[in-house]
Amino acid sequence: MSEADLYDVVIVGGGPGGLSAGIYAMRAALETILIEKGAAGGQVAISDAVENYPGFEHITGYELSQKFLQHAQSYGMEIVQEEVVAVEPGLDFHTVRLANGDILKTHTVILATGGSPRKLDIPGEDEYYGKGVSYCGVCDGFFFREKTVVVVGGGDTAAEEALYLAKLAKHVYLVHRRDALRASMILQQRVKDECKIEILWNSIVTEIKANDEGVNAVDLQDTQTGEQRELSTDGVFVFVGFVPNNQLVPAGIKMNADGYVVTNEKCETNMPGIYVIGDLREKYAKQIVVAAADGCTAALVAAYFVEMKKSGEAVCETPEEILSEAQ
Repeated sequence: MSEADLYDVVIVGGGPGGLSAGIYAMRAALETILIEKGAAGGQVAISDAVENYPGFEHITGYELSQKFLQHAQSYGMEIVQEEVVAVEPGLDFHTVRLANGDILKTHTVILATGGSPRKLDIPGEDEYYGKGVSYCGVCDGFFFREKTVVVVGGGDTAAEEALYLAKLAKHVYLVHRRDALRASMILQQRVKDECKIEILWNSIVTEIKANDEGVNAVDLQDTQTGEQRELSTDGVFVFVGFVPNNQLVPAGIKMNADGYVVTNEKCETNMPGIYVIGDLREKYAKQIVVAAADGCTAALVAAYFVEMKKSGEAVCETPEEILSEAQ
């Protein structure tokens, strides 16, 4: 196989991390392709408001994701909307297989597949998904105008979505298993100041019930006393975290007990030429700005790896030198 048949990097996933990786890969003059099976932007694209990304005091998730996408496209990066079904490591090159049958050969792979909403795994959750059960307030909030909804969770996402739903719904119950929210203090204060939101402390949802028209109630259990009761509601929105989308992680790559990929500070896995970034990677904070930083790091390290691998070419001493040469 000739070098002309090989990509320098294949990026799997088009969220903030993947798009940032694309920006830096293109600036480093790498032959780059990004594969995203859905809309570019990832989870951030369905966020109502983003207030913690530097440079933007307030911006919608969709607007921010479009800025990432447009920036990447400004360098002429190839973006394909397709599903990746397998990543197969090799000694000379890696193989990325697509659902449409296409096979891509590449020196390096950057996995940026993120995570998916964690489920409660209770009766009624799967049965009534789309019939009153949702994992996205921005997507489905419109259907609950002037209705009563339950939001499950206590972190930033749950607080943000509860505040968004309060703009539409008649009443919002925020159900949290503990006696204090995990959300940032500014979000906690906003939730407590919103008269439409009622926090149900030390409570968990044990079952979601419905009639012919959809969800009509949930069963709650007090985590301290064990007491159970039924609460009438028209919808249930679940925001209890995410699970890593690690299905494409090749066998042999190290993961922790929760399924997150273990990397070093360069986003390198234990398999040469394969990098993991964003919410798929084991790390302290899962934030947009951190995913974007991961994308930058992985692309620069991939550029250095490619330069080292290609024979007959000068090898720069640092990833920063590679980037500066391409500018």
